Amino acid sequence: MIAPRIVIGLTGNIGTGKSTVIAYLASKGVTTLDADKIAHEVMAPGMAAYGPVVAAFGPQIVAADGTIDRAALGAIVFRDPAALHTLESIVHPAVLERTRALLRAGDAPVAVVEAIKLLEARNLLGLCTEVWVVTASEETQLRRLMESRGMSVTEARRRLAAQSSQAEKVRHATRVFPNEGTPEQLYGLLDAAWAELVETYALGRVNG
Repeated sequence: MIAPRIVIGLTGNIGTGKSTVIAYLASKGVTTLDADKIAHEVMAPGMAAYGPVVAAFGPQIVAADGTIDRAALGAIVFRDPAALHTLESIVHPAVLERTRALLRAGDAPVAVVEAIKLLEARNLLGLCTEVWVVTASEETQLRRLMESRGMSVTEARRRLAAQSSQAEKVRHATRVFPNEGTPEQLYGLLDAAWAELVETYALGRVNG
């Protein structure tokens, strides 16, 4: 196996439609990686971040089955910026190394790494050839969170307020995908971007 020639970093705030984009790109035959799922993996017992996280936050975050109780950990870190920084300083390097290993194991010419904190995790950003950002208005994000995730308007607004700046993500983007309309409209934007990607990087025969 060889590492993909092109690595797309996909980011965007909650409710913008990253999952729709990832599903579309997966249909093109690319390797898709979810940094949040990788973070869960590296905090599993026996994995790289497990011991350091337990040492940093204490046995109260360990569930009866020995796994890290993510709710208990979240209750600590999402109320304390310093604690969140400590957690990220442990988890981000482990995610980077695991992501590198997964990329090396892939055999597709293009890989996509989805990470809502891609720009904050600068080491992960360094793996990317391009950064794709999905955007939506706050009104659209609120509606999606309430309709698809069953959140109250108060909870949805709280989740949006906890996100980093959408404008800052756009500032670092190679390509931006406004997602206010139907999935078909988004697919049209993605089709155009995919065609440009194939031409720019001379990917030759790929799906699509």
